[in-house]
Amino acid sequence: MKLLVTGGAGFIGSNFILSILKKSEEYQVVNFDVLTYAGNLANLKSVEKNPSYSFIKGDIADNNAVGEVMKTGIDVVINFAAESHVDRSIMDPNTFISTNVLGTNLLLSAARENNIKLFIQISTDEVYGSLGPTGLFTEDSPLDPTSPYSASKTSADLLALAYFKTYGLPVIITRCSNNYGPYQFPEKLIPLFITNALEDKPLPVYGDGMNIRDWIHAEDHASAIEAVMKNGRPGEVYNIGGNSERTNIEITEYILKTLGKPKSLIRFVEDRLGHDRRYAIDSTKIMSELGWKPQYSFEKAMDETVLWYTENNSWWEEIKSGKYKDYYLNLYGKLE
Repeated sequence: MKLLVTGGAGFIGSNFILSILKKSEEYQVVNFDVLTYAGNLANLKSVEKNPSYSFIKGDIADNNAVGEVMKTGIDVVINFAAESHVDRSIMDPNTFISTNVLGTNLLLSAARENNIKLFIQISTDEVYGSLGPTGLFTEDSPLDPTSPYSASKTSADLLALAYFKTYGLPVIITRCSNNYGPYQFPEKLIPLFITNALEDKPLPVYGDGMNIRDWIHAEDHASAIEAVMKNGRPGEVYNIGGNSERTNIEITEYILKTLGKPKSLIRFVEDRLGHDRRYAIDSTKIMSELGWKPQYSFEKAMDETVLWYTENNSWWEEIKSGKYKDYYLNLYGKLE
């Protein structure tokens, strides 16, 4: 089976590729990635010579490039490609619309033209908006996005479902909670705070730090996608959660404690615009229908994640001191 993995050089996409190639030799994986700031082929160094893996540099918003790669005998498309950082979407919504909406539409159109057997749209729990202090998001929860990022992902989801209903394209949507693990670009909360703490730099906590997220390890997410690919029903949405709700300040203090760093590194900063208070996922559907469940316990997986960043400092130091040095210097300058 030949898989087209778009955005495969990013955090979640690369973890999926590493996972699927480790588990089985039945898959040929084509990684199609434009290599924006968050795409890093170093994530996939261990498989770059694997005969079952190939890389093509390309943009999902490039009609010609998408059309060409779809003609190479692709069976399944798994669309990880997306602009995903909420802060960046607030500063520049246009880029998010171009990639997440227009790019997804081009992929769907090309998949239809080439009779793709399955199209999996990787989405997010953020499409549901902010949740109250109780309850969980189900697949039937109303869509209520609050940021340009989540609005663009909601639009992509609705396009995907429209292609299923109108054209019969076999589409499945997965909506996952916050991911963590190795190879995550250090602008997201967990890798940013781990690497900042290792450098004895401030950890910027939005607002009062009491925003709640449900956390899932990237390898658990990868196994859920594999389950959906093998046994999921076209036209359906599957929520994927880790059953690990934590406040941002709990995450921050856990990282500092694990690294033996002082709480004086915490800096409370002005809250993000439109900051959703709580996300929490109900994974009953995927567990009952497909037999999937997360394997990682949060504390053990967090300890392993902290250790990974500690032992792979060359990976993140190159990012934070290289091309994106000014980005981090600007952040630190506001916090010193």
